[in-house]
Amino acid sequence: MANVSPRGDMTTHPDVSEMRDRYARMLGGRDVALVDGPVFLLGLYCAVSPWILHFTANQPALVPHNLIIGIAIGLLALGFTAAPERMYGLSWATSAIGVWLIISPWVVGEDPDAGVIVNNVIIGGLAVVLGLVCAATAMRSTRSTSSTRSTTRTAPPM
Repeated sequence: MANVSPRGDMTTHPDVSEMRDRYARMLGGRDVALVDGPVFLLGLYCAVSPWILHFTANQPALVPHNLIIGIAIGLLALGFTAAPERMYGLSWATSAIGVWLIISPWVVGEDPDAGVIVNNVIIGGLAVVLGLVCAATAMRSTRSTSSTRSTTRTAPPM
């Protein structure tokens, strides 16, 4: 194939610093990308856990509850992936949902057994931890991108 580029190296391009800044802005601090998958899987497991652990008969009120909460966690994770700049402010909601999952067997359920309690406490604890990790990383990346934006700003043209 013919070499159509007279330059062999991108570092000599006159706009390389501007292109790097634009690329960093487009990524939007994707340090939390490794947490999106586990949050989605946690929501998926929460949604199907009534059928996996077979508490559909003895805890009928918790079946739609866990299904709806699991779908909500999964949708939050998809939002974190699709629009991270807009959604990572909602990472605290994942932690709040986790706290609700911990107490929900006693609030929603009727005399829950140990398996239901352990299931929801583990799912809720993981949701709290993953939500806090998302929130902490989002705050750190927001601070770093805002500080780099303020240091790379130039005076407007005259």
